[in-house]
Amino acid sequence: MIVVEKFGHLVTGTQAYIHLLLPRVSYLTLVTDKVKKHFQKVMRQEDISEIWFEYEGTPLKWHYPIGLLFDLLASSSALPWNITVHFKSFPEKDLLHCPSKDAIEAHFMSCMKEADALKHKSQVINEMQKKDHKQLWMGLQNDRFDQFWAINRKLMEYPAEENGFRYIPFRIYQTTTERPFIQKLFRPVAADGQLHTLGDLLKEVCPSAVAPEDGEKKNQVMIHGIEPMLETPLQWLSEHLSYPDNFLHISIIPQPTD
Repeated sequence: MIVVEKFGHLVTGTQAYIHLLLPRVSYLTLVTDKVKKHFQKVMRQEDISEIWFEYEGTPLKWHYPIGLLFDLLASSSALPWNITVHFKSFPEKDLLHCPSKDAIEAHFMSCMKEADALKHKSQVINEMQKKDHKQLWMGLQNDRFDQFWAINRKLMEYPAEENGFRYIPFRIYQTTTERPFIQKLFRPVAADGQLHTLGDLLKEVCPSAVAPEDGEKKNQVMIHGIEPMLETPLQWLSEHLSYPDNFLHISIIPQPTD
């Protein structure tokens, strides 16, 4: 799954562009070097400092996957997605600094370790060697699914008798609140052995996202650009629609009025 990007930066009254196809599961800052090299041709060196990205006045968090950013902010807009690149006036209050790709890798691995702590009490990730951790990162960075999945599949396994993970790694994002995201402990299987669904999760941790039976639908619940049925088992979603960091990133956005 990919999203089309179009970056622009104002230069002496004109606009320069770069058009890129980027995976939804990747991060904007992984293309920083390519973008900077492109725009350096039309910029003064003294005007270049720390690069950051913005969409319609909203600074884009580099530690959020591209697909999540698109779902939250631009899912109702037409492609290509028009993003502005800035080289100065870094928004300190809105964004974390990203000094190098090492910072992205550290964030990514921290998320993976947190997800495995929820799913397997960290037993799987801790049994891996350092080269396995590196292979996960290089597979994502280079958009090599086979390289990534050869290791990541181990993180998606669980004993058959348990019917799922210990807890589901998820984060729920809303455009109508300043809270970064909602994250709580939630098991994929109920006490009576029934599989919990996406609807069960939302009713417990974010009830405002679910329309009452006799009410008007006010929100869309999106994962990877699609709107899964609320009856979908949460365990299945975690296995098949998690991002590479092993979290389900769920976007709650207002229902389009068109």
